[in-house]
Formats: sequence, structure tokens, C-alpha cells
Amino acid sequence: MDLQLQGRRALVTGATAGIGFAIARALAAEGVEVLINGRSRERVDAAIQGLRSELPAAQLRPAVADLSDAAGVAGLLGVHPEVDLLVNNLGIFEPLPFEQIADADWQRFFDINVMSGVRLSRHHLPRMKARGWGRIVFISSESGLCPPAEMLHYGLSKTAQLALSRGLAETTVGSGVTVNAVLPGPTRTEGVGGFLAKLAREQGLSVAEAEQRFFAEARPSSLIKRFIEPREVASLVAYLCSPLAAATNGAALRADGGVVRTLA
Repeated sequence: MDLQLQGRRALVTGATAGIGFAIARALAAEGVEVLINGRSRERVDAAIQGLRSELPAAQLRPAVADLSDAAGVAGLLGVHPEVDLLVNNLGIFEPLPFEQIADADWQRFFDINVMSGVRLSRHHLPRMKARGWGRIVFISSESGLCPPAEMLHYGLSKTAQLALSRGLAETTVGSGVTVNAVLPGPTRTEGVGGFLAKLAREQGLSVAEAEQRFFAEARPSSLIKRFIEPREVASLVAYLCSPLAAATNGAALRADGGVVRTLA
């Protein structure tokens, strides 16, 4: 399917690995010029090299910046002020009991997972409206609907993204711009791989057995009973970025493997 994105320009935050890398790949394959964001030049260059090995004709540009604070966002916008597509993918997670989550941890999660998207959207949304077209996508999580007891600070930040996405969409009436959120379920990213390996060691299990136990005990409502592959999330994001998704605005779309049981 041609997503009609040839010639568009996108910024994907946190694009050097995991879901962000898969989104960058999906958009580049559609002829989008993709700004690959990461904190270090080494990781950004490695991501670009990896993408070009798969897609030799891909249009990729480095966008090195630490988006955890206002200065980092301002620096990035000073170099790359205009995009058609903004994918707010940057995010961190960390299992930690509620009693051990310090004020600094709450603030760090909010700054990275929420405020990076706030700051970038505040810059790009008015410009998209002025041009009469644009797409903003927030990569939230099923944890935004079902806050996990083992990392409440993460869940809160993902719920905040849902409110932010819907609220911004309310400002786009008749503009040709859409703002949506995608809610992945447990996804096989590099960070999750490390988490699963640690879990397996602690439980004296193989990684495969630890994965089975995770879905039996921690995410029993999963319908697919496995970790989602990043490309399975990326294909939904690429569609939302396209003109074909013009009627989808203010939505929270799940790519969660059926973890969330509610209808609304």
C-alpha cells in the first residue's frame, strides 16, 4: 500500500532503538526524510548505518539532542525547525516499588516522557496549522489505561500523554492536522530484553520460560501471549502519519496484543 508520504519530513524522537527505530524504518521505506533523534552522535550514526543497510535509498539525517530539558529541545529546533510529521516516541521505564520512587524520579519521568512532547508540539503544531497539514503522534502505552503497580511513575506519564494528545487534537479543528496516540502493549525492545533476562536469572528460568510466566502472571489478559515486535507498532504509526488516516484525529489506538479488556 502506498501511504502517500513521499517527500514528507519527519522527526522521530528516541529513534536509535526499539519502537522508535522501527518507526523510522517504516517511514523511511515510504519515502519520508527522517530525522533520527538520539542523545549521542555514536548511537545516532549507528542507527542511520543500520537503516541504510536495509534501505540504501533512505533519506536520513542525524538529530542529536538530549530532549529531557528545555535547552536540549531548543537546540534541536534551532537546527531542524520544520517537519511535517512529529512522532513523540522518546520514553523511559523502570520497575520500582511505589515507596522507593523519589521526587526526583517522578520529575525525571515527567520531563522525559511528557515534557519532551509538550515542547516539541508547542513549536510544531502552530506551524503545521499554518501550512494546513501535519501529523503528531504520541507513543503512549497500555500502561496509560492500566497503570502498572510495579512502575506507577511510568504509568502516570503515559496517562498524561493520552490527555495531552486528545487535548491538542481539540485545537486542530478544520486545520488538516491530526494528533493521535498509539498504545503499545509489552514490546520486545532492547530495554525489555534486559528486563526479561534479569527476571529469568532471578527466577532460575530460561528467557522463554520467564516470558511465559510474565504473561501468565503480570499480563494475563494478553490475547497473543507474547511480546509485540516493534515493527508491529511501527506499521500503525506509519498509517496514522499518512493522508489515508485523515479521518482519525484525537484517537488513542491500541497495538497492545489485547491486554486492555475495556471497550472504551
